[in-house]
Amino acid sequence: MAFSSPSFLKCHPWTQSQNPPNPFSLPPPFHPPKPISLPFSSRHVRVSSVSSTVLPSKAKELLEDFTPKQFLDTLRQENDETSAFHLFKWASKQPHFTPTLSIYEEILRKLGNVGSFDLMKGVLDDMKKLKVELVEGTFFIFIESYAKFVLYNEAIKVLDMMWNEFGVKPGIFSYNSLLNVLVDGNKLKFVEHVHSRMLDEGVKADVSTFNILIKALCKTHQIRPAILMMEEMPVHGLVPDERTFTTIMQGYIEEGNLDGALRIRDQMVSAKCLASNITVNLLIHGYCKEGRIDEALNFVQDMCSRGFSPDKFTFNTLINGLCKAGHAVQALDILDLMLQDGFDPDVYTYNILISGLCEVGEVQEAIELLNQMLVRDCTPNTVTYNTIISALCKENQVQEATEFVRVLTSKGFLPDVCTFNSLIQGLCFTGNFNVAMEMFEEMKNKGCQPDEFTYNILIDCLCAKRRIVEAMNLLKDMESSGCARSVITYNTLIDGFCKDKKIEEAEEIFDQMELQGVSRNLVTYNTLIDGLCKSKRVEDAAQLMDQMILEGLKPDKFTYNSILAHFCRAGDIKKAADIVQTMTSNGCEPDIVTYGTLIQGLCKAGRVEIASKLLRSIQMKGMTLTPQAYNPVIQAIFRRRRTNEAVRLFREMQETANPPDALSYKIVFRGLSSGGGPIQEAVDFSVEMMEKGHIPEFSSFYNLAEGLYSLSREETLVQLVGMIMKKANFSDSEVTMIKGFLKIRKFQDALATLGSVLNSRNPKRTYWG
Repeated sequence: MAFSSPSFLKCHPWTQSQNPPNPFSLPPPFHPPKPISLPFSSRHVRVSSVSSTVLPSKAKELLEDFTPKQFLDTLRQENDETSAFHLFKWASKQPHFTPTLSIYEEILRKLGNVGSFDLMKGVLDDMKKLKVELVEGTFFIFIESYAKFVLYNEAIKVLDMMWNEFGVKPGIFSYNSLLNVLVDGNKLKFVEHVHSRMLDEGVKADVSTFNILIKALCKTHQIRPAILMMEEMPVHGLVPDERTFTTIMQGYIEEGNLDGALRIRDQMVSAKCLASNITVNLLIHGYCKEGRIDEALNFVQDMCSRGFSPDKFTFNTLINGLCKAGHAVQALDILDLMLQDGFDPDVYTYNILISGLCEVGEVQEAIELLNQMLVRDCTPNTVTYNTIISALCKENQVQEATEFVRVLTSKGFLPDVCTFNSLIQGLCFTGNFNVAMEMFEEMKNKGCQPDEFTYNILIDCLCAKRRIVEAMNLLKDMESSGCARSVITYNTLIDGFCKDKKIEEAEEIFDQMELQGVSRNLVTYNTLIDGLCKSKRVEDAAQLMDQMILEGLKPDKFTYNSILAHFCRAGDIKKAADIVQTMTSNGCEPDIVTYGTLIQGLCKAGRVEIASKLLRSIQMKGMTLTPQAYNPVIQAIFRRRRTNEAVRLFREMQETANPPDALSYKIVFRGLSSGGGPIQEAVDFSVEMMEKGHIPEFSSFYNLAEGLYSLSREETLVQLVGMIMKKANFSDSEVTMIKGFLKIRKFQDALATLGSVLNSRNPKRTYWG
């Protein structure tokens, strides 16, 4: 009989695993309370030695001849453990009063909640002296309390204390209780020891024992052994119950295998084991977890037809699943059904919906839901408000978000670091950096300590503005405030220095990371390698790539593409080809950026035919070509005055690749307007270009305008100028001035004014090469 062996669990090695979330409930994370400070020593002090000279306040509520039941009710209402203990000591001294087992257990629980274990032991000793009959349940209070404070060795020692000191033999209840807290605490190696001891002492396992051990196997992702254990239960005269089946189902679901869970459900049905809401809700959770929302809804309807009544967890699970799948608006319909069925949504329900609505851009709908929440007397929490504030900022409604916070603050809401971070990030993204810094100072003045994210937002913004000195000052402020600096902080600074062409300073930051004990990642190396390559220090970049490999980081496409771009800019096609070859041999498949960079290099070196062939070979690989791959070839062909071929290639890009970008249109327009083809073709293309939202580059348009003027096509010129002014949103005064020049045929003045306005709005950009 395999189960009777003390080494039963050794064939399934226990490994530590993360405790999967329980789909049956969504409690807040547990934080053990601090032990209470009692007005006497808690070390080796007997309860009988403690006395109170002050009458406890709760004692005044008791009748003079109070009964044990009345006292127990009063004791349960006392939330302060110190006061509860004084009350208990006072009552114990009353001549007519003798504490019952229930009263002793209640005071043990209260002491256990705050970790006063020596006092608990003193109470137990007093119970022994007074000959109070002790039961297994009394000792479970000790097991549970020790486990709460992660004292699992002490919890196991309770078994010895029971028998050796108090003569209570641990039975199946004690062992199951201990095994369960060990499994829940992920102390799975202890489980085997306790289970072996249980078998050695002749304690027969029951269904609960099997369920606990099955739970342990599922927590270590050993689903198949868990199923075998369930199948072994009838050998011991035991029948699997709903908990047995649902534990294995949950194991499958946590592994992302809903179909496996459904197979176990079929076994449960075949075994004629009745399913409660727990089983149904677990499977609904499984469907939603895998994004199979339609199946979840169909499953609920099918279960309802079989007598299932959805509960609050059912509705919350469906709402959560719909929101995670991007169907927050449809989730509102489930909310309506929930209300119709008489269930009051809680803050968790509303937070899911508000977050889901914000994710799909329905911020106003989220705010309306917040108002509904308030009307229904459901108090929002910080998460509720911060979700809306963050969403408003992401929608560039920073002013509205700021005003929202001001109103909330006036009503007693205290902004936390998440609130300030959302506002600061929104202000930075909308170009209000100075206001963001004011918010940063206000945050500190209000006693809200900035975190790493706060500093990273501001440092990133300063680096983007090339204000590196100020960014470094913020880094120092971050250090002095004791805020941890992560790899993200340093990567941001390295990137800022590289973009500002201060490569030596970037290297200093890179070295500083090692001194500060911050591990460098792939982004760190890639950023500095790219900066070195752009500074024409490719040998240093190659050495850095070797160092990167020694540190266990594998170069990726970005690494190789940076070095490749350097050789392409230098026109060294042979070395560029070698880089692509090395990249491929190292198992890093070239991407469209790689090929686009190589095509640029070939075109710059005048090897247009090879670039065209490479373009065709990329198409044969099934890659979707980007404008970055086409543009250099089209531009090179235009330069060779092969206008028809260049236009054909542009049309091919429109039909088979990613849509042309602004540079694509400018290249073609420049080629057509510089005398590369019939002037009408250039006119038609300029109209097409503006219809696509791209304004012609003025220098190219000037060439076209001169051609139209020389051909006496002033009317066409006036129409094109009018289209440009409309597309570029010229002011009324600008339009009036230019139209005035055109009306009196001062075309040069009209074009000069047009060019001046366009260039002031769009700083001159140079083409590659």
